[in-house]
Amino acid sequence: MTTFFLILIGLFIVTSNIMGFISFKKEKSLYSAAFTILLSSVVFGGIGGILALAVIRDAFAIFYGLQVGFYLLINSLIVLLAAVFVTVVRRYRAG
Repeated sequence: MTTFFLILIGLFIVTSNIMGFISFKKEKSLYSAAFTILLSSVVFGGIGGILALAVIRDAFAIFYGLQVGFYLLINSLIVLLAAVFVTVVRRYRAG
Protein backbone atom coordinates (compact mmCIF):
# COMPACT_ATOMS: atom_id res chain seq x y z
CA MET A 1 0.00 0.00 0.00
CA THR A 2 2.85 2.37 0.82
CA THR A 3 4.43 1.79 -2.58
CA PHE A 4 1.17 2.75 -4.30
CA PHE A 5 0.99 6.09 -2.49
CA LEU A 6 4.67 6.85 -3.06
CA ILE A 7 4.20 6.24 -6.78
CA LEU A 8 1.06 8.39 -6.67
CA ILE A 9 2.93 11.24 -4.97
CA GLY A 10 5.76 11.01 -7.51
CA LEU A 11 3.34 10.93 -10.43
CA PHE A 12 1.40 13.95 -9.16
CA ILE A 13 4.59 15.94 -8.49
CA VAL A 14 5.94 15.25 -11.97
CA THR A 15 2.57 16.06 -13.55
CA SER A 16 2.20 19.35 -11.67
CA ASN A 17 5.76 20.37 -12.52
CA ILE A 18 5.14 19.65 -16.19
CA MET A 19 1.97 21.75 -16.02
CA GLY A 20 3.97 24.53 -14.33
CA PHE A 21 6.64 24.31 -17.03
CA ILE A 22 4.02 24.58 -19.77
CA SER A 23 2.55 27.60 -17.97
CA PHE A 24 6.03 29.14 -17.72
CA LYS A 25 6.70 28.63 -21.43
CA LYS A 26 3.32 30.09 -22.36
CA GLU A 27 3.40 33.20 -20.15
CA LYS A 28 7.18 33.60 -19.56
CA SER A 29 6.62 34.11 -15.83
CA LEU A 30 7.92 31.99 -12.97
CA TYR A 31 5.15 33.37 -10.79
CA SER A 32 2.49 31.91 -13.07
CA ALA A 33 4.28 28.56 -12.94
CA ALA A 34 4.30 28.67 -9.13
CA PHE A 35 0.61 29.60 -9.10
CA THR A 36 -0.20 26.75 -11.50
CA ILE A 37 1.61 24.28 -9.23
CA LEU A 38 -0.22 25.73 -6.22
CA LEU A 39 -3.60 25.24 -7.89
CA SER A 40 -2.67 21.73 -9.00
CA SER A 41 -1.71 20.87 -5.41
CA VAL A 42 -5.29 21.54 -4.36
CA VAL A 43 -6.71 19.47 -7.21
CA PHE A 44 -4.26 16.59 -6.85
CA GLY A 45 -4.64 16.62 -3.06
CA GLY A 46 -8.37 16.10 -3.52
CA ILE A 47 -7.83 13.37 -6.07
CA GLY A 48 -5.31 11.69 -3.77
CA GLY A 49 -7.78 11.84 -0.88
CA ILE A 50 -10.53 10.27 -2.96
CA LEU A 51 -8.18 7.54 -4.22
CA ALA A 52 -6.99 6.82 -0.68
CA LEU A 53 -10.58 6.52 0.52
CA ALA A 54 -11.40 4.19 -2.35
CA VAL A 55 -8.35 1.98 -1.83
CA ILE A 56 -8.10 1.82 1.97
CA ARG A 57 -11.81 2.24 2.79
CA ASP A 58 -11.20 3.92 6.10
CA ALA A 59 -12.18 7.39 7.24
CA PHE A 60 -8.60 8.20 8.24
CA ALA A 61 -7.35 7.38 4.74
CA ILE A 62 -8.09 10.96 3.74
CA PHE A 63 -4.88 11.94 5.52
CA TYR A 64 -2.85 9.91 3.02
CA GLY A 65 -4.44 11.92 0.24
CA LEU A 66 -3.80 15.17 2.03
CA GLN A 67 -0.15 14.17 2.29
CA VAL A 68 -0.01 14.34 -1.52
CA GLY A 69 -1.32 17.91 -1.41
CA PHE A 70 1.17 18.81 1.31
CA TYR A 71 4.16 17.70 -0.78
CA LEU A 72 2.82 19.64 -3.74
CA LEU A 73 2.43 22.74 -1.56
CA ILE A 74 6.09 22.42 -0.55
CA ASN A 75 6.95 22.04 -4.25
CA SER A 76 4.98 25.18 -5.04
CA LEU A 77 6.77 27.07 -2.26
CA ILE A 78 10.15 26.04 -3.67
CA VAL A 79 9.19 27.29 -7.14
CA LEU A 80 7.88 30.56 -5.65
CA LEU A 81 11.12 31.10 -3.72
CA ALA A 82 13.09 30.41 -6.91
CA ALA A 83 10.97 33.01 -8.74
CA VAL A 84 11.60 35.59 -6.01
CA PHE A 85 15.33 34.83 -6.06
CA VAL A 86 15.50 35.21 -9.84
CA THR A 87 13.61 38.51 -9.65
CA VAL A 88 15.96 39.86 -6.97
CA VAL A 89 19.04 38.83 -8.98
CA ARG A 90 17.67 40.43 -12.16
CA ARG A 91 16.90 43.71 -10.39
CA TYR A 92 20.31 43.69 -8.70
CA ARG A 93 22.06 43.24 -12.05
CA ALA A 94 19.93 45.92 -13.75
CA GLY A 95 20.39 48.52 -11.01
